[in-house]
Amino acid sequence: MAMGPINVHFGQTLFHIAIAVIMVSTGTINTLAAKWADFIYSPGNNPKAEHVFIHPYLQAVLMFMGEMACLFAFKIWYYSVKFSKKDISTFGPQKFSPFVWAIPAMCDLLGTSTMYLALTWTYAASFQMLRGSVIIFTGILSVAFLGNKLKLHQWLGMFGVMIGLVIVGVGDVVFFQNTGGYDATFVLAGDLLIVLAQGIAAIQMTVEEKIIKKYNVPPLQGVGWEGVFGFSVLLVLLVPMYFIPWHLPATQDLWQTTVRFEDSIDALLQIFNSPLLLVSTLGLIVSIAFFNFSGLTVTQKMSATTRMVLDSVRTIFIWVFSLSVGWQKFEPLQPVGYVILFVGTCIYYDLIFMPFIRFMRKKLSSNGYDPDMNSEKKPLLRPTPINSDWSGEEKDYTG
Repeated sequence: MAMGPINVHFGQTLFHIAIAVIMVSTGTINTLAAKWADFIYSPGNNPKAEHVFIHPYLQAVLMFMGEMACLFAFKIWYYSVKFSKKDISTFGPQKFSPFVWAIPAMCDLLGTSTMYLALTWTYAASFQMLRGSVIIFTGILSVAFLGNKLKLHQWLGMFGVMIGLVIVGVGDVVFFQNTGGYDATFVLAGDLLIVLAQGIAAIQMTVEEKIIKKYNVPPLQGVGWEGVFGFSVLLVLLVPMYFIPWHLPATQDLWQTTVRFEDSIDALLQIFNSPLLLVSTLGLIVSIAFFNFSGLTVTQKMSATTRMVLDSVRTIFIWVFSLSVGWQKFEPLQPVGYVILFVGTCIYYDLIFMPFIRFMRKKLSSNGYDPDMNSEKKPLLRPTPINSDWSGEEKDYTG
């Protein structure tokens, strides 16, 4: 009987490791699958036999299909529990209109489309690194609209992230000029668009948080409804995009005899004419579904902090893969920028520095020293709380 709790703890540890591996691997596959498609040539609906696959808006539609799969998974889960007559209170009251998810879905649509466009102009590793800028926008918006108060370590973390972003952007422009078929102007534009998209994503997260708190909606269900709205709206928008006689610069080959903003017919023909494109498409859909599911599970079973750190870790795998297959050349500022970004993220989520400071304060307090006073030994009037900052007030540093 004594082994029971140990076995349970060991099983939970294995589950946590497995779900973390799934999140990192599917998140990596998601970015690489989208970028891989940008390098594949396939015949489509144009006179030229083969041309490169550059269809960011159709890729966004595919991403929303993956999010919709989360709703189907939720419904299967919900009704299986309900029909087995088990407790369904964990699913919340389920008393909300699905249309409350329309606003975050439109933010998701705009942000995702912008990011997939930016991915055609810049590099997969930079794409993933620059997504870390969401911390800055989320922090500022949480103060402005949710009434949160940022602590000192959060401001320091945001500053670190900003420095890392600048280093990555400068490295892209200075070292990647005229390499890999990219122009420095479009590389910079792509990097800026990714940062802009993170501002939109931060608005989306802020609205999502208010909805989840107000209606107690399971996150998996919320992601699914966002997928439904995003897929439906963007699918309709593909129709006028097909007839708009203009194309975004640096995202087209000379195969277009009739210039179109987004030639979705050409894209579908390319996918079905190329096994490699079909594989990358299925990889994009399946990976985004599993990534959302595993990410929400990490948030539920571990913490949101763990999820954000794991999301940063997958950058390493994307960068190493991009270098190994020749998608980009090694540039020394990029790993420097990534390290600063990662450290800034860890500071923001209270994973380094502040825990050490609190540990030292506790150590000094237990030895009879008051770190807020002079170095002389003084008996403390009351125990110093473990979770306290320099003001002496108890704080929540759970992230």
